[in-house]
Amino acid sequence: MVRKVFFSFKYDDVHRAMNVRNSNVIGGVMKSGFIDKADFEKVEREGDQAIRTWIDNQLNGTTVTVVLVGANTHKSKWVKYEIDQSIARGNGILTIDISKIADLQGITTNCCSLRVPGYKHYYWNKDDGRANLGAWVEAAAKAAGR
Repeated sequence: MVRKVFFSFKYDDVHRAMNVRNSNVIGGVMKSGFIDKADFEKVEREGDQAIRTWIDNQLNGTTVTVVLVGANTHKSKWVKYEIDQSIARGNGILTIDISKIADLQGITTNCCSLRVPGYKHYYWNKDDGRANLGAWVEAAAKAAGR
């Protein structure tokens, strides 16, 4: 079954998020929630309502939301909005600690304690995300009845 998955992350972690997205470990999945820097800055300049509209449009048709958690993700009002909207839509949700994926300078961080109560949490490196992301997405979808 083809799934449309929304990836939620704080833009500070875009390199780590792209590492997950480009791992190509989920076959038959449409990936949503990624935006290039220029487009992100354009939407951001248009204000909060434009950002909410962009998020809502990206969430359309998704069945699972994957929250990629870095050091400051818990500070993002937009990640919180994406989680709230995903719950309201009945999406399966999972969180993944991506803090130990090195950035372009080879630096890793410590993760915050962001979890979504009632949903599974994984560690990209420790839990072998490259091998398991597809199974995690399927499990989240099934848990949500999707």
